[in-house]
Amino acid sequence: MTEYVNYNVADDIATLTMDDGKANAFGPDMIAALSAGLDRAAAEARVVVVAGRPGVMCGGFDLKIIRGGDQVALNAMRSAGAEALMKFYLHPQPVIFGCTGHAIAAGALLVLTGDIRIGMDGDFKIGLNETGISLSLPTFGLELARDRLDPRMVTRATLGAELFAPTDAAAVGYLDRVETADGFYAAIDQAAQDMLKLGPEAFAVTKARLRQPTVDRIRATFAAELI
Repeated sequence: MTEYVNYNVADDIATLTMDDGKANAFGPDMIAALSAGLDRAAAEARVVVVAGRPGVMCGGFDLKIIRGGDQVALNAMRSAGAEALMKFYLHPQPVIFGCTGHAIAAGALLVLTGDIRIGMDGDFKIGLNETGISLSLPTFGLELARDRLDPRMVTRATLGAELFAPTDAAAVGYLDRVETADGFYAAIDQAAQDMLKLGPEAFAVTKARLRQPTVDRIRATFAAELI
């Protein structure tokens, strides 16, 4: 599809594979490519799979922009990123994330938007490290964490900036389960086949009812948090 996201559709399953050749940063180009891929999937498929390349899912917002001193560019990236996260969170089709490696900061938030999240076992880290690098978590990140993580772990995962290995990340709530590399892609395919059995309209309506309140809370605070 682009140099950032490879798009493929087969048997009603659209697969978006993130690969910028580096850390899969959640920067303007990657955000735009993912959003375009999701739009295309809505028209061409019934289930969406999002994956990274082996070893790397997403390294979070582009630190060059975060540290670059251009506040307009920073606000634009944060705004586009928040909108993309909410778009994934409310997407009417089932969305499966295949977490192929490290998922840090906004990368972890992206994984949290999935309906099914399958991690590849390995020496990877998943989590929200913002306070550990002197950045505050925006409300959209906190609300996604509050929605998806084990309530007993939210403080450690947000204020504590704790990063977790895949198996621990599943216990915390970033992932639903973890598979070995040998079984990883078969597990994603089986999850997609299971999702195809669900009633599309019933799924979309129920998902909206479940998640719209969270998105409403995010939208009520987002503009005020732009510096």
